[in-house]
Amino acid sequence: MSWFIGVDVGGTFTDFYAFDTASGHALVHKVPSTPDDPSRAILTGLDELLEREEIPPEAILRLAHGTTVATNALIQRRGAPVALVTTDGFRDLLEIGRQTRPRMYSLKADNPPPLVAREHRFEVAERVGPEGQVIADLTDEAIEACVEQVIASGAEACAVCLIFAFLAPDHERRIGEALKAARPDLFVSLSSNVQPEFREYERFSTTVINAYLQPGVSRYMHRLAEALGARAPEAQIGINQSSGGLMSVERAERYPIRTALSGPAAGAVGAIETARLAGRDNVITLDMGGTSADVCLIRDRRADMTFERDVAGFPVRLPAIDINTVGAGGGSIAHFGPDGLVKVGPASAGAFPGPACYGRGGEEPTVSDANLVLGRLSDTLIGGSMTLDRAAAEAAIRPIANRLGESVEAAAQGILRIVTANMVGAIRAVSVERGHDPRHFALMPFGGAGALHGVEVARALGIGEVIVPVSPGILCAHGLIVTDLQEDFTATHRLIVDREDPAALAEPARALAHEAGEWFAREDIPTDRRAVRLILDMRYIGQNYELRVPVGEHDGDGGAPAIPDAERLKALFFAEHERAYGHYDPDAPVEVMTLRLTAIGRLKRPPAPSRPAAQDAARPVGERPVWYAGAEPETARVYDRARLAPGHEIAGPAIVDQLDATTVLWPGDRARIDDALNLIIEVAND
Repeated sequence: MSWFIGVDVGGTFTDFYAFDTASGHALVHKVPSTPDDPSRAILTGLDELLEREEIPPEAILRLAHGTTVATNALIQRRGAPVALVTTDGFRDLLEIGRQTRPRMYSLKADNPPPLVAREHRFEVAERVGPEGQVIADLTDEAIEACVEQVIASGAEACAVCLIFAFLAPDHERRIGEALKAARPDLFVSLSSNVQPEFREYERFSTTVINAYLQPGVSRYMHRLAEALGARAPEAQIGINQSSGGLMSVERAERYPIRTALSGPAAGAVGAIETARLAGRDNVITLDMGGTSADVCLIRDRRADMTFERDVAGFPVRLPAIDINTVGAGGGSIAHFGPDGLVKVGPASAGAFPGPACYGRGGEEPTVSDANLVLGRLSDTLIGGSMTLDRAAAEAAIRPIANRLGESVEAAAQGILRIVTANMVGAIRAVSVERGHDPRHFALMPFGGAGALHGVEVARALGIGEVIVPVSPGILCAHGLIVTDLQEDFTATHRLIVDREDPAALAEPARALAHEAGEWFAREDIPTDRRAVRLILDMRYIGQNYELRVPVGEHDGDGGAPAIPDAERLKALFFAEHERAYGHYDPDAPVEVMTLRLTAIGRLKRPPAPSRPAAQDAARPVGERPVWYAGAEPETARVYDRARLAPGHEIAGPAIVDQLDATTVLWPGDRARIDDALNLIIEVAND
């Protein structure tokens, strides 16, 4: 036996997906999350899984982890004290930022205060010009004075961000070496390593956040790696990145900012794999957990990447799968807003105390309580290991019902309509607002609560097909198993395509390929499992933002892909511009701003799940009253997902229960099980 295990830590549950590479046997497992220390849930769940399935610890060869530690530390402002070293005259760049307001129509809303207090931002006399030329040299005396200031500040971490350091990093490296020599326990983040690109404000912000997170994330990673090493000595540990690839624990300790959207990215990767198995190219994902819902638009089995986004109000410029998040989860709390109207979220009951129906002391009404009251959610979860309290759910919702003058069931229906509207808005933001008709996509709900709401969301958007994966509540953990090792390398190099020969890009591309080769060697990736992908950031001259234009990809260790000639390069840009915006101008001049080379170490993937075809009709295991849209309940047949096989068909109203999720079929809906065990629902849109 040789096992691969994916572990995704969510706000309410920690999910495990394991498969044996020898037999193809797959397992799933869930345990409640431990927000105070996520590693406790990971270790507890792993121990339970190994004991229950009698898996020898030495048989675990790989463990992939999606983490929220960095995100939570940033949201809660629980990072380390940070110092900043910057070029003389740029001390206040973090506060000046961009001339944009957090809310366009609010004169009072302000950006969050910088993570580095002004008295802990230190200037150093040096200057590099826009061509990478040294205008004012950095002296040893200036470095010594700077180091003394940083040490005296008592900071645990220091960000070094010098102007144009992405072109000439020598000054940053000298300061970093001096800081480590004077105080070896100091965590140092250099902008030329963290984010070597132009746009000073975003580069400064990203590097400061990385330094802010480093001590806490590093300690967490070190502690987790030690504990996992004791339990599974042969396991290679991979940490998921926001871009959807795995990196080593050591890289995660150096660059924790890359894990900010670790879990949702794994869900998108799992969704792409599920879409492939289902034979679909275009899907919109709905990853609904206990705290939030993440949506992503996938075209041609590819998720768009973004290099600029906010995390907890701070700009971050690093590659990440383009995911839109809204505070809509099973634990989202229903309440009356200042306007007297019912709101749902973004506050969540989380894992502890959790929704009132969990029986852990929660008293506020949540989405899970509403689903239980309406009969959509079963009385037990996780294969019967967790019992829900319907009376507690009704008691939590009753104050809202009384204030509205409605029944508890009507109030619960209202709560679910509101949370559905929140998710519909999030999906419209990645589809309609970008020129895509959601009706041309299938909806793929997953996460612990996604399948509960998938059909209702699809009906609201006019989507005709819903694809529920075989293990929807564990899909993020599954995504960790089907992702590859990945590292991104970046170089800023401006080139006007109509005036300069694109062949000038070959040299920086070769330099990036050399860095990739060193990474392949460090990670001990065999040559036949190596791949590199080259992307150029391009734009029309005068534009402020770039499009990512793929220009080449190859397997093996053959250096960087070839740079196309000017006409081919422009044609690739025009095609990407039309894909993104629906038009392009063939006569406007185009320029290249940045080269991005992604190195990929391909890992073995689990086989597609399979089960013998159905020999008879699907049989329900029971029935229960379920409230849908009317004042009276409908009698819904209840099916056990584990008993459904390829070829089985069921009709709504129906409930499909399984270990990790519950799927709700509305009256008129029809569903079938495909060969990959996905539940394909034809939505009866009115």
